[in-house]
Amino acid sequence: MSFDIDGLRRAVDRHGRVARVVVASVAGSAPREVGAAMLVWDGGQTGTIGGGTLEFEAAQMARHRDGLTRHALGPDLGQCCGGAVTLLTEHFDAAALQAIEGHEVIARGTGEMPLAVHRLIDRARARGEIPAPQLVQGWMVEPVLRPDFPIWIWGAGHVGRALVSVLAPLPRLALTWVDTGPDRFPAEVPGNTTVLPAPFPERAIPLAPKDAAHLILTYSHEIDFALCHAALSHGFGFCGLIGSDTKWARFRKRLQSLGHTRAQIDAICCPIGQKALGKHPQAIAISVASQILSLQQQKEQAWQTPSSASRV
Repeated sequence: MSFDIDGLRRAVDRHGRVARVVVASVAGSAPREVGAAMLVWDGGQTGTIGGGTLEFEAAQMARHRDGLTRHALGPDLGQCCGGAVTLLTEHFDAAALQAIEGHEVIARGTGEMPLAVHRLIDRARARGEIPAPQLVQGWMVEPVLRPDFPIWIWGAGHVGRALVSVLAPLPRLALTWVDTGPDRFPAEVPGNTTVLPAPFPERAIPLAPKDAAHLILTYSHEIDFALCHAALSHGFGFCGLIGSDTKWARFRKRLQSLGHTRAQIDAICCPIGQKALGKHPQAIAISVASQILSLQQQKEQAWQTPSSASRV
C-alpha cells in the first residue's frame, strides 16, 4: 500500500478538513495490512482499514484526536482476529496537504528523525528503492502512491462502465477510458480516470504506453478490429478483447491478412474474462478485474527488490 495523496487532495477539496487513518503496524492476525488507510470527515468516509468494529471505533476517534493508538482486537474490541493493530490518525486541510506535496516518501513523527528513517529516504532518492509502509521507531514512513500500471479501456457501454466501477478503486492503476464521443460516458467519472473522446479510437492507440493493458469492448466489431490491428502495430503489455470464439476466428484471419504473424496475434486474449461466470456486465468486469490484478502482481514481483520489501 502507498499514501494516496491524489485521493486525499480530492477529499480535502470537497470536504475541507479530513482525517486520515492508516494501519501503522500489525502484530498477529489483523483484518488489513500495514499501509491500509481510510479517510474520515464530518458526515462520511471512504477507504477501509477492515475489521468492522475496529473501523467503526477508529472513525469515531478520528474526528477528535490525532496520533498513534494501539488496539488489541480481541480484548479491546471483541474481534476474533486475535492480533493487535497500531493506527496513526492525522488531520489534513489545504495547508497541511501543501506541506507534504512533492515528496516521494512521506515520513513523520515526533522528535528528531531516526537514522533508520534517514537511510530509507536516502535510498529512495539515490537508488529509487521505494520502502514499504512501516512504523520505524515511532515514525511512520509511506511511499507516495504513483499509479504505474496503465489500463486503457476501449468502450463506455455497459461492460466498460462496469469495468471502470470495479477497477477505479484499486490502487496503482492508471485508467484511461476511450470512446467515440463525450456523450458515450456517464455524467460522473471516478477522479482517477482520464476520459478520452476519440471519433476514431484506433488513432489514439499510439498515445498509450507500450506496456499498457488494453481492454477492447466497444459497441462496434469494426472498431474492435481496428483497435486490435493498431495495438498489434504499436505494442502492448496485455491486450484483451471481448467476444465469442467465432468473432475471434474471423479477426485472426483478417489480422493475418494485414501481415501480423500467428505468434503476434496469439498475444491478444480473446475472449477476456471467464465464460463460466456468465455474460452479465458485472460478471465480466469481475472476472476481467481478476486478470488485471494477476498481471499487476506479476509486474510488482518483477521489479520489487529485497530491500524495498524489507522492514527496518
